[in-house]
Amino acid sequence: MTDPNMPPPERVVVAEPTHTTVNVQPQKSGGGGVAAFLVIGLVVVVAIIAFVLLNGNGNPIEDAADTNVAVDVNLPDLPDAPTLPEAPSLPQVEPPTLPSPAPAE
Repeated sequence: MTDPNMPPPERVVVAEPTHTTVNVQPQKSGGGGVAAFLVIGLVVVVAIIAFVLLNGNGNPIEDAADTNVAVDVNLPDLPDAPTLPEAPSLPQVEPPTLPSPAPAE
């Protein structure tokens, strides 16, 4: 057993070298692909509309068939609606007045 009044023997501690790895993530761009997709889509839609309107084939509506059709429908006669009673007359009401004395201006 060791004497408690004696300092402990010196210990040799070997320090291990430490390594720190830092992973830096690249910043993500904020939706540039989605915006480009929407812009290209709108350009395509405008191009299709321009082609349909300006293709030079004439107005397709003028070549449409005649749509004047006479329609006769026999509807049954409905009974007369009941008459409503007259609204009651309201009593005369005086407008509100300011209390006396009048408030300061």
